[in-house]
Amino acid sequence: MLGTKRLLCVIAYVAGQLIHLSRPTEAYLRRMQTISLRKGRESALVRRSPWVFSGAIHHEPDGLADGDLVRVSDQQGQPLGVGHYQAGSIRVRMLHFGTEDLPENFYTRQLQQAIDVRQQLGLADDPLTNTYRLVHAAGDGLPGLVIDRYGSVAVVQCHSIGMHRQRQQIAAALLQLLPDVITTVHDKSSKSLPERYAVSLKDGILAGPDVQELRVLEHGRRFRIDIANGQKTGFFIDQRENRWLLGSYAKDKRVLNTFCYTGGFSVYALLGGATQVQSIDLSATATELTGLNVSDNGDFTERSEIATADVMDWLKEHAAADSYDIVVVDPPAFAKNKHRRHKAVQAYKRLNARAIQVIKPGGLLFTFSCSRVVDRQLFYDTIVAAGLEVGRPVRVLHHLGQGPDHPVSLYHPEGEYLKGLVLRID
Repeated sequence: MLGTKRLLCVIAYVAGQLIHLSRPTEAYLRRMQTISLRKGRESALVRRSPWVFSGAIHHEPDGLADGDLVRVSDQQGQPLGVGHYQAGSIRVRMLHFGTEDLPENFYTRQLQQAIDVRQQLGLADDPLTNTYRLVHAAGDGLPGLVIDRYGSVAVVQCHSIGMHRQRQQIAAALLQLLPDVITTVHDKSSKSLPERYAVSLKDGILAGPDVQELRVLEHGRRFRIDIANGQKTGFFIDQRENRWLLGSYAKDKRVLNTFCYTGGFSVYALLGGATQVQSIDLSATATELTGLNVSDNGDFTERSEIATADVMDWLKEHAAADSYDIVVVDPPAFAKNKHRRHKAVQAYKRLNARAIQVIKPGGLLFTFSCSRVVDRQLFYDTIVAAGLEVGRPVRVLHHLGQGPDHPVSLYHPEGEYLKGLVLRID
């Protein structure tokens, strides 16, 4: 339970912020301007796609600012919905479809629905897991917004200026809906927003006491989270189920975890009974945190080896052929846009070809891509090319992806960004 003083502070903050959740919205709606689409381009919104691209726009009023709430209509003026405007390729991120205005309680309603999904998944009341994705952008009807829960801390990461302009209202709604769960709301959006807007932004606390580092549970495993300096919001929550799967295969195995970041797969492998786990990452900060996470989960001094190095160089210099039972290849996104996709595919091919070479006959490769511009089929084809280059028999045992707390809208397949395969190498 919250301390009395802290509880009173939270209540005061929520009460103050909730005053702004209705009346300003009415004024906001009254001054909305309308963007009209080219003939025939309204079909995407009829199919409830949340993105309006610049090439679909017929007319855009003068004076629009990044983050403004706008109506979108077809060329004849028929309303199609309401969304956040932002200069760029994705010009509008749709929040609401149809002829009606955005509901006054929109953010509270959408957040409650997102909370309901996590309760349905059994995450909200799991005593062994207190970290998960609470809001997954368009998958939860809030395009441009990601919220991750780390114990009592909610980390908000906005990927659109419109969502960032609503961050205080979002924080207030979170505290209102989860008063016994969330006590701190942290904004970590500066690196996920356009530079022209983010240049003067500073990440920090939106509500509650300041928390920069904390410890959380995932399937009973202990992990330290560095909110301020960690990648994404502090941890790769999307790999939770895949880490568990790896642990189920790890007993009596020699495991190599490349691009280990803070050692998630390494911890699961060690607790799964691996005889040896080697963890490699280029970041000294990441490997230091890997060491702390490993030690927090048991005494694995004799079974854990951690190295700070370039993964490809390390594989060439230190990994002999047929030396590992399981190899994990989980690199950062190699391509941020379509212009870099070809180079990314070549990098995935080289990396996975080398990984296949160092796996014992009958061993497993857990390989992933989180590059949005490399779709599932292209990733699969790339791994096929890697297998053919090495010339070994390879079988697919599992197709993997992000956890169910990262839901994907049926009408927005772009929300499925994490692709993974578990391969048996003979």
